[in-house]
Amino acid sequence: MQAKQMMLGLLGSAILGGGVAVGGYKLLEPERTNANQVVAADPNVRYTSELRKSDYVVPEGLNFVAAASSVTPAVVHVMTEYAPKASNSGAQRMDPFLRQFFGDDYDQYHSPQAGPSVGSGSGVIIAANGYIVTNNHVIDKADKIEVVLDDKRKYKAELVGADPTTDLALLKVEAASLPFIRYGNSDNVKVGEWVLAVGNPFNLNSTVTAGIISAKGRNINILRREDNMGIESFLQTDAVVNPGNSGGALVNLNGDLIGINSAIASRSGAFEGYSFAVPSSIVSKVVEDLLKYKVVQRALLGVNIREVDATLASEKKLATLNGVYVMGMGKNSAAADAGIKEGDIITEINGVKVNTSSQLQEQVARFRPGDKIKVTLLRGNDSRTVNATLRNSTGTTDIIREEVAKSIKYEGATLAPVSRQEMNKLGIEGGAKISGIKGSNFKETGIDDGFIITRIDKNKVTKPQDAQQLLEAAKENQGALVEGVYPDGRKAYYPIGQAE
Repeated sequence: MQAKQMMLGLLGSAILGGGVAVGGYKLLEPERTNANQVVAADPNVRYTSELRKSDYVVPEGLNFVAAASSVTPAVVHVMTEYAPKASNSGAQRMDPFLRQFFGDDYDQYHSPQAGPSVGSGSGVIIAANGYIVTNNHVIDKADKIEVVLDDKRKYKAELVGADPTTDLALLKVEAASLPFIRYGNSDNVKVGEWVLAVGNPFNLNSTVTAGIISAKGRNINILRREDNMGIESFLQTDAVVNPGNSGGALVNLNGDLIGINSAIASRSGAFEGYSFAVPSSIVSKVVEDLLKYKVVQRALLGVNIREVDATLASEKKLATLNGVYVMGMGKNSAAADAGIKEGDIITEINGVKVNTSSQLQEQVARFRPGDKIKVTLLRGNDSRTVNATLRNSTGTTDIIREEVAKSIKYEGATLAPVSRQEMNKLGIEGGAKISGIKGSNFKETGIDDGFIITRIDKNKVTKPQDAQQLLEAAKENQGALVEGVYPDGRKAYYPIGQAE
């Protein structure tokens, strides 16, 4: 009996203690607020590349709900369609190395017997009148692009422009008063900060996942290009991202866009721990260039660089392990004109520290040819700052503008410019699209309407005027070989005149 009373006493004490603990926790728990962090879509906003100035503020109680409800309506499902490949082109499959980063949503090439193939990804509405940013690899070479909104409205999308060097593309739909997301400032993002990834993985619309920023300025070597112009300075996060998330939004808990989800590190093709996003500082600049100039303005400092590490510091007897080492530069480069020399260590661009090649590339990529930047460097033990005027890829300070080509009549046929969407689909850099063959002097050549002339006697054709000029010259040379491609991807060659 006494033992039973003791057990009841202990049980009562335990219950009382638990009640005090729970009550104390409730007293200490911060009062929740219903304040919503939603930024309403202004129907008058057309487009702005301005990054929001305010520093990131963690919403009280780490409330993911407000940011998710604000952002989800402005993230769209991008649906693409690809015509069957011509039998002479054969089936192509994605590089296995790229698959581990982009996942299956990059794999857009299928067997020619399979009929039209489809792909999907995500996109972010950045202006109320229908501008949408996504990844270039989501829409690359697509014959048809559609977007589906969170409320199930569907629109045909036109490609405004694309930039493979950053894996970004800009789409436009004919709509008004759409919900949109404002840019946040990715420079203010801190490692360890909470973020949300919003997209359409595995065709699961409007999926939201949470994680933290794991690293900044990450180079994972996926934008490999022969011209070495790829820019990689990704935000790395552990928010779950899978195939289909590409082109979706990475936002902070204020609902500000701080990145476009682009890649995953994976051996299986699905999420295995880390994903990567293009920071908003690059996104805003690329989009503004595509809107204003139709092509991205790439500014170059003109240096060959290597990251400083213990091996290089020992080899060159450097006094620091920070910065980027200048291995060399072009004769007429911006760096050479600014007085930068081989052996200098660049430590800052416009006051922002750069310790890796990707960080330096990211800072320079924000500018256009002709812009001036301040470059801080170490020469021996001396620190100095020089002013550099950035150049374009041709070595001048000129802004590069897309030439507006017009259709022309030639020998009874019409030579027309190639649309940007068709160029992107076929992987060509212009050409002259011919039509009206039956009533022209080309009717005996075997060429069909729709053929796009890309070369004449190995000379590149980028616009109708090029084709006219080269065909006129071919008359004096007693013929020429015309090379090109049809809209379905078939390549063809035709002798004109007496050429064989």
